[in-house]
Amino acid sequence: MFRFTGRTALLPALICLFSFSAKAAFDFNANCLKAYRSVFDLKLANARAYLDTERRLRPANDMIPLLENYIDYFQILSSDSKKEFEGLKAGKSRRLDRLEKADRESPYYLFAQAEINLQWALIRGRFGEYFNAAMEIRRANALLRENQKKFPDFPLNNKGLGLIHTVLGSMPDGTLKSALSVVGIRGNTRQGTEMMEKLASTLLKTSYEAFYEETAFYYTYVLADVVRDPAAYSKTLRYTAQISDSSLLKAYLQAYVAIKTGHSEKAIAVLKERPRGATYQPFPYLDYLEGVALLNKLDLSAEASLERFLKTNKGVNYIKDANLRLGWIGLIRNSAGSYAAYANRAKSQGYTYVDKDKQAQNDAVGPAPDRTLLQARLLADGGFLTRAAQMLQHKSASDFTGAKDRTEFHYRLGRIAEDAGKEQSAIGHYQSAFQAGKTLPAYFAANAALRMGKLLERIGDISRAKEAYQNCIALKEHEYENSIEGEAKAGLRRVSR
Repeated sequence: MFRFTGRTALLPALICLFSFSAKAAFDFNANCLKAYRSVFDLKLANARAYLDTERRLRPANDMIPLLENYIDYFQILSSDSKKEFEGLKAGKSRRLDRLEKADRESPYYLFAQAEINLQWALIRGRFGEYFNAAMEIRRANALLRENQKKFPDFPLNNKGLGLIHTVLGSMPDGTLKSALSVVGIRGNTRQGTEMMEKLASTLLKTSYEAFYEETAFYYTYVLADVVRDPAAYSKTLRYTAQISDSSLLKAYLQAYVAIKTGHSEKAIAVLKERPRGATYQPFPYLDYLEGVALLNKLDLSAEASLERFLKTNKGVNYIKDANLRLGWIGLIRNSAGSYAAYANRAKSQGYTYVDKDKQAQNDAVGPAPDRTLLQARLLADGGFLTRAAQMLQHKSASDFTGAKDRTEFHYRLGRIAEDAGKEQSAIGHYQSAFQAGKTLPAYFAANAALRMGKLLERIGDISRAKEAYQNCIALKEHEYENSIEGEAKAGLRRVSR
């Protein structure tokens, strides 16, 4: 998995670090290390085989239940299967029961229990079990804080604590945040990201280097998906550069962040070259990502990737969104019938656990999108700014009949200008979008106000930034209200200090 200079020299120190005695309860020996590395290659069958060997050789090794949980976690993460989730979650209590009898003087005693709780919390959130997830986050947080007091020099505490702080500090209002408030858990985004960045920056120089990829995985993911750091893409490439290209998880992470940050060309290249073979865990979501990236380029071969995702997917998420995108392909081909058929599938198939599927459901119920605006949106999302601008250069707001389309026209011009570094032009278009759409349920006006606030904050116009954030918060009953308002409230706190 890892290809670091000097890794072989560090390996004996790493093994000694985990092996406290000949009868050590937590023995992270070479066999366990291979299992752990296989997990982060997404070679889960290999990881299970290494653990089977470990059970035969050292059945009392208390690293076994922790590594078992890692395998289950990435099994569910890659399959997104609710059936597998239901079938595997009973293993949590069995593993925790065993770990409670382990060596209490080891820094891994509380850490391992916290990891298992945190992993299940992250998985439960994908399937709507918010209260149970909140209780597990609370338990993980308490265990890690206690472990930090007992073992202040144990760096891995900061991986979980940093993740908890970051996610909770940025969480929009909603069911999970309400549940966490009930159990008394709050986060600090800045503190959390600093903890994770420090750990990711220093871990390779320590005997804990084996945990680098996991730390990089969580850190770069939250930068793109939670904090939305403008430097998320460059940081992801930097922190994942140290990871072997044999890691399918590396390909997933790079492609996901590339798409999220408007670098679809990079995502296409990464996914084309991703490692394949029977030893890797099936990961249909990568076909979905490939379809998204190709469609952002208006490459209609995206159809094959999206169809393959729907055919092989056993999960519950992105079914609605994939169907709607197939409908968009029909629309781009000027086939209203194809769009209508896939829009009907988007309405009737899948679930609404994630925002993408919620938005797809809303869009499928409404009228078909304007073909020109749709293509401009896709190109801009993919980072193809020149082509996106060309789609709209001979258009004006009066060319669009509906208020929603006129609002989106201004919003798309704002996004294109912002991504091209034309800040003043972007602010003007966002202001027009806000005025045109502030009474509509579409998200364009609210997000225009949010992005305008961020731009004004960045250039130091604090009074206008504050006004933009306040305008955003004042808008109610629109799409993505919780997440957009949450970001605006965070921005307002920053400019009000």
